[in-house]
Amino acid sequence: MAGPYETHEHDVLIVGAGGAGLRAAIEARGEGASVALVCKSLLGKAHTVMAEGGVAAALGNVEPKDNWQAHFRDTMRGGKMLNNWRMAQLHAQEAGACVHELEAWGALFDRTPDGRILQRNFGGHTYPRLAHVGDRTGLEMIRTLQDRVIHTGVSIYMECTIYRLLTSGGRVVGAVGYWRESGKVVVFRAKSTVLATGGIGKAWRITSNSWEYTGDGHSMAYQAGADLLDMEFVQFHPTGMVWPPSVRGILITEGVRGEGGVLKNSKDERFMFRYVPEVNKGEYAESEEETREWLHQTELNQAGKLKDVTARRPPELLTRDVVAKAINKEVKEGRGSPHGGVFLDVASQRTAEEIQRKLPSMYHQFKELAGVDITKEPMEVGPTCHYVMGGIRVDADTAAATIPGLYAAGESAAGLHGANRLGGNSLSDLLVFGRRAGRFAARAAKALPAMPELDDSELEGFVQGIAAPLEREEGESPFEVHKTLQTVMEAHVGIIRNRAELEKGLAELAKLKARTSRVKATGTRVFNPGWHLALDLESMLTVSEACARAALAREESRGGHTREDFPETRAEFAGFNHVIKKGAEGPVVRREMLPPMPAELKALIGGK
Repeated sequence: MAGPYETHEHDVLIVGAGGAGLRAAIEARGEGASVALVCKSLLGKAHTVMAEGGVAAALGNVEPKDNWQAHFRDTMRGGKMLNNWRMAQLHAQEAGACVHELEAWGALFDRTPDGRILQRNFGGHTYPRLAHVGDRTGLEMIRTLQDRVIHTGVSIYMECTIYRLLTSGGRVVGAVGYWRESGKVVVFRAKSTVLATGGIGKAWRITSNSWEYTGDGHSMAYQAGADLLDMEFVQFHPTGMVWPPSVRGILITEGVRGEGGVLKNSKDERFMFRYVPEVNKGEYAESEEETREWLHQTELNQAGKLKDVTARRPPELLTRDVVAKAINKEVKEGRGSPHGGVFLDVASQRTAEEIQRKLPSMYHQFKELAGVDITKEPMEVGPTCHYVMGGIRVDADTAAATIPGLYAAGESAAGLHGANRLGGNSLSDLLVFGRRAGRFAARAAKALPAMPELDDSELEGFVQGIAAPLEREEGESPFEVHKTLQTVMEAHVGIIRNRAELEKGLAELAKLKARTSRVKATGTRVFNPGWHLALDLESMLTVSEACARAALAREESRGGHTREDFPETRAEFAGFNHVIKKGAEGPVVRREMLPPMPAELKALIGGK
């Protein structure tokens, strides 16, 4: 039963229409399942379009030495060995086939002189590995996948917010939400549900994420009883815009540094030479002369005139956590740019023609939004909350969550990236595990003889929860509560953390939880952004508390998690993840050891 509400029935319900959701929908439909694809915004306006630099896959087109083993090694090292090794293995082995599949479906990649897919350098990758379309790769991916989806018979439901997962008999049996335009409740019944809802960045004040990224999937899975994993690991991308204030946080692709862009402080010093970790000393350049030689060899290599780049990589191509913390330190010690960032200069390294050809989106972004011509002037940049490595705990092979009937892929799922994600791995993650989630969700659905029954009392409770902010006689504005939440997370659970700040942040989050339960949305259900935000606040508070509690429990610095009071990476914190489950009083954090890695994979990580 679904009472008097608009109801749709499908074998597979997919929540989220970014790269992971679209790829899951294609695969599930290919398995013969009836598929519903629900998106919070309009189809095509997914956050995947903001992934500009490229999709990581060991094709070996520019550097023949590249292979899946090297990609696996880089991913595990970048993740500080907290990755689910099986996910990292599958990802490295299958990413190349997924990129070629995209190409077969019509994706237009940049090309080498002999016509193969061109690949560029990116932070943390040993070889040029990112297949790209200028700096608009995510847009091309969405265009290609979306075109494929609409020709497969998938049912698409746009501008629909999913509020809660429906459960019955210990399994997920669909979801309930509302149409953003009319406010009317809608119920989706499904044998399998895939969450591909993206990240959590809107809980922070400075973020590259768009308005949809409120942690919906993380929160819904948690509320339904599924495990979350690694929520302390939040990636602050080193290069977001810092000026003017209206565009603060908007992403500047790592492709700028991949094409030779250098970071400088207010003293015109190339400061990244000072921040190369001891473990990376032999891999990164130590002088301007070395980096100029690297750029020269790279240009010859991309033109097909040089087989092997032997020069060491620039320190700007260290992993994102290292670069973000370096920028943060330069600014804190008084060597920042006028608006609180540092300078990213590509004009001194590339010609104007090369910049406009290789980085067209960046050229137009700065020209239109900041009045800066990046072919002549440096950009002002600073860290911006960008990506959460943590998420819904899933099985590596099937993408199944820890509650039957539920699957997850993309940024809403955890495991692949460990403590820190390498640039470009997010797009191949979407393809590899979106495909697996769709396949196994469809097969599980087909194995069920009948549509599971709903729990009508649970459904009614959720419907009342949806309406609650509109029905309160009095209460404060959800916009004020959201503003306070972002300030709290920026101040207490930001790029650098310590026990006192985290405990203060948790105390503030407890107050905000109470305030959120009393927020009032004025007006009606029709076109009401205040009401939408009031409901999104519940998700943002859930993920914020999970992040803060996990960060408090991990008394070390590792990857995207930095503790000022525990600045070292500690051996006693290696080898386990933090698992988060819903308890009577809120998130309960426990340690769980990583599964043992096969000897042959261990050997790959130890090698060069």
